[in-house]
Amino acid sequence: MVKIVVIGSSSMDLVVTSDQRPGAGETVLGRSFKTVPGGKGANQAVAAARLGAEVYMIGCVGDDHYGTAILENFKQNGVDVTNVEPITDTESGTAHIILAEGDNSIVVVKGANDSVTPHYVKKSESLIKQADMVLIQQEIPEETVEYVSELCKELDVPLLLNPAPARPLSKEVIDSASYITPNEHEAAVLFDDRSTESALKQYPNKVFITEGKNGARYFDGDKEITVPSYRVEVIDTTGAGDTFNAALAVALAEGKSITESLQFANRAASLSVTKFGAQGGMPNRSEVEECL
Repeated sequence: MVKIVVIGSSSMDLVVTSDQRPGAGETVLGRSFKTVPGGKGANQAVAAARLGAEVYMIGCVGDDHYGTAILENFKQNGVDVTNVEPITDTESGTAHIILAEGDNSIVVVKGANDSVTPHYVKKSESLIKQADMVLIQQEIPEETVEYVSELCKELDVPLLLNPAPARPLSKEVIDSASYITPNEHEAAVLFDDRSTESALKQYPNKVFITEGKNGARYFDGDKEITVPSYRVEVIDTTGAGDTFNAALAVALAEGKSITESLQFANRAASLSVTKFGAQGGMPNRSEVEECL
C-alpha cells in the first residue's frame, strides 16, 4: 500500500442545484440544496484512500460544527487526521457551488485553510519524508506551495501539484514539482507566454493538461499523446478533477507507467461524475479496475 500525503484545503460544500445559472442581478429558483464535505485537498485525500492508498492529511479546519463534520468524514473514509488542526476562533473553509446547465460555478471562502502556512507544514516534515507521493493544490497560501515544492525537492519526495485555483507559479516551483496537472484554463495562466503545445514539450512526462471529456495530454519526449476519457452519463462534475489527481498520484506512486496512470485517473474521474457531490461519486479501487 503506497503512502500518500495530501497538503491542502478542507471545507464544507454548500451546493445549490438549479436549471439555470443566474446572471448578474438576477434571481432564479433552485431545485435543491445540500451540505457535503469538500475542499480540493480533502477531496483528493478521500479519493486516494478509496483507491487503496494509505493517506495522511495535513490541513486546518475551524472550531465550528463544519470542522467537526469534516474531521468525522475523514475518519469514516480512512484518512489519517493526526496533522489536521482545528483553529480557535476561526470558521472552516466553505465552497458555494451552483450546479446548473450541465456544469458548476464555485466561490471558495478559505477560512481556516489560510492557516496552512509553511510553519504549520514544517511540523509534519518527518511524515512528508516517508511519503511515496505528496499531493498539493492552491486553496492554501501561495508561500506554502512554494515551501512544499522546495521541501519535497530537498527530501527527494515526488510532488504532484494540481495548480487549482489558477494563479501564476514561479519557475522554481514548476521545476521542483515532479508532476503538474493544469486544466486548459490553468495552463493558460501558468504558461501565458507560450502555447500549450510548447509548454508540454518543455516539460516532457511532467505536465499533464486535463481536458475533461476529451481526456489528458502530455509530451513523452518524442510526441504529444492524448489519453482519452470515458463516456458516462454526467450527474455532477464537482470533484472530478480532484478524483483524477488522486488517482494519478496513487497510480504513479505504485509504479504504473504514465499512460497506464492516466488511463486509471481518467476512469476514476469518469465514474466520479455519475453521482452527486464532490465526494459522493468517488469510486473505490475495485470499481475502477472492473471498469478498466
